[in-house]
Formats: sequence, structure tokens, C-alpha cells
Amino acid sequence: MRKADVVGTIAEKTGIPKVDILVALETFFKEVKSSLIEGEPVYVRGFGSFILKKRAAKIGRNIKKNVAVDIPEHFIPAFKPAKEFSVAVKESKHELKEHSPSDADL
Repeated sequence: MRKADVVGTIAEKTGIPKVDILVALETFFKEVKSSLIEGEPVYVRGFGSFILKKRAAKIGRNIKKNVAVDIPEHFIPAFKPAKEFSVAVKESKHELKEHSPSDADL
């Protein structure tokens, strides 16, 4: 399911125009990004948390030049689903759908 599919589904279920839903969704994404950039996690009760995970400093290797490269400590964004969300997915009886690349993914 892509963002356009989510927008279309919400529009059908609520009767709200797709443009308004798209604006709200984009604003939500923007707020999550800006909060994480500021170091503040975002908690959505019953859904999950958008958090920062700390990656320790390590030494990597540039294979082409065969040189050691220092990778400094850094943070990456992550999503941690709420317990009830995880339980609902675990208990669902479905097969994984294979993702086939489309023109939009390329």
C-alpha cells in the first residue's frame, strides 16, 4: 500500500476530499520529522512511537581503497509499534504479499 492508496482509502471511509487528507498526512510526516530532528520522540497511543536509536561509533572499511574508516556515533530514526498493534499483527492469519516494483518505485 502506497501513500496514495492510504489517502484514497481514508477519503472513501470518511468522505473528506483527498486533497485535505493529503495535506493532513504530509503535515503529520513533517511534524514527526521535525520532532525527531530536535531529539523529541513522538508517541501515538495504540499505534506506536517514532524514536531515535543511538548507533555506537565503530570502524568501517572502504573495500575499494582497503582503508579503515572511522564512523562516528550517530542517531537514526526508528518506529516501535505499540503492544496492542504488535499483538494484532501476530494474531492475524494472512500471508505476506510479495512487493513487485512498479514505475513509482523506480
